This record gives sequence, structure tokens and C-alpha cells, in this order.
Amino acid sequence: MVDPINDIVRQARQGSISAIIQVLNEKLADSGVRTRAMFDQGVLQLLCEAAKTEQLEQPVLVPRVRQILESLQPRNVRRVNINGRIVQEQQLLWLEEIKREPEKLLWSEEITLAKTSFLQRLAQRRQDKPDPKTTLPRSSVRQTREKRVFWRGIIGGASLSLFLLLLGWALYHWLAPKLSPSPRGAVAGSSEAPEAASPSPEAAASPTQPVIAAAADPFAQAVRLAEETVAVGRTADTSAEWLDIASRWQRASDLMNQVPAQDPRYATAQDRVQRYRQNSEAALDQAAKRRAEEG
Repeated sequence: MVDPINDIVRQARQGSISAIIQVLNEKLADSGVRTRAMFDQGVLQLLCEAAKTEQLEQPVLVPRVRQILESLQPRNVRRVNINGRIVQEQQLLWLEEIKREPEKLLWSEEITLAKTSFLQRLAQRRQDKPDPKTTLPRSSVRQTREKRVFWRGIIGGASLSLFLLLLGWALYHWLAPKLSPSPRGAVAGSSEAPEAASPSPEAAASPTQPVIAAAADPFAQAVRLAEETVAVGRTADTSAEWLDIASRWQRASDLMNQVPAQDPRYATAQDRVQRYRQNSEAALDQAAKRRAEEG
């Protein structure tokens, strides 16, 4: 299996907001700073919160965040607006809050991440490419099963068609002499040659093709992932395992957010978007506690 930490870093480089948040929280845990982030009009809005003002010193925190993000080089992220404030109670609409009342911020600074060279990007892509020896795609088992069912249907259909053709040929040669009338004046024992019967279209019917599975349902995928995450959470113990659980809850929230407004389950999906996101943040808190205990 892939190391959860390495998998989160790879997701962050691919532009996953939840993975970027987890990497930043991991790197800034020693300073007591927690982060939140979301895209807004092509800019990554980043909120840094801490319990004390001295933990959010702008000249110290901004260069550190820049260094972390430039080491990741997340895809499609160039402009980053970093906001600092004293930690407040949980706010799902924090971006609208700081836009409406910017005076509550201690400071705000926008930075532009430096571009990496072509060789650095190429080395990064090779590093992020999963190792086929250690990584088993989730869909490989399903694809193997589908291929097995497909070829089983082909072979079974062909065998049935061949059996029906042979059975029809044997019945024809057994019944044709008995059913053919003898002409008057014909020599005893002689009979007219029967006309060759054309094979029945049903006998040569092509085998049934396997039914192609319907397109994936994001609501069902999210529910299935949430159930799996609950099961994993019962045995989670290390900080790395809790980080993986946080990533799973965030992915389940993102899937619920893909349910279209015309879907009758849209209201339920929106409620679970917020619930799964809260579960992700709770798992991040557990990861921080385990990290402190492990240290």
C-alpha cells in the first residue's frame, strides 16, 4: 500500500485543496497554526488561525507558508492570499465573513508562487507517479471481474450456438428420410433427395453481450466511502492513519457536492457536505493529538 503521507503530498501537488490544507497543518503544527483554504476567482484564499497573536507574526509566517507551497508546487495555484486572525469558533462560511468584516483580520498579504523549471517539474511528476509494484488500482479487481464475465459470456454463447447447430443437423438427418414421401413408380428403397434446410436464425444467434455498468453516482460513492471511513476510524491509532481518515471524509464531502441541484437527494447531499467536512476537521484534530503523543 502507498504511505498515506506520500499520497497526501501527491494529491496536494495535483491541486487538491483538502490535501494542501493537511500538508500545511502538518508543517505548521509545531507553531500552533491551523489553516483553511478555498479557491476564489483564481486565487487560493488561505486563512491562518492561532490562539495567540505572537504565533501569527506576519514576517515569520508568510515566508514559511510560501516555502511550503513552493516546495509542493500545487497544480493551477500561483496567487495565494494569506490571511491571519485569532482562532474563532467553527465557521463554514469564513471567506464571506472576512470579506464582509476585514477589520477582524490581524493582517492579509497576497503572494505569487515562483515557477519551477521544466526539469524540476519533470522530476516531480516522476516522483508523484505511483509505483505499479506497490500501488494496486481500486478498479483493477472490478475490471478483471468484468473481463472474466465478458469472456465467459462469449465462450458460453458460442458453445450454445454450436450445440444447437449440431442438434439441428442430427435431427434433420434422422427425421428427413421418414417424413419425405416416396414418388409413385419409384424403385423400392429409393427416395428423393430432400432439400437442404437453411439453419435457423435463432440457432446462430450471437452471444449476449455484457451489460455496461451505469455511470457512477456521486451520492452513492460518497455514502460508500463514508461507511468505509467509519469502519477504518474504529481501529485508527497513529497520526498518519487519522490524516488518511481526514482525507477520506474530505473526498466524501467533495463527492456529495457534485450531486446536481435537480437531483431529489440534493438537500440531503448538501447537509452531508457540511457534516463530512466537519468529520474531516475532527479527524485532523485527532491527528494533531496523536502527533503530540508520539513526539
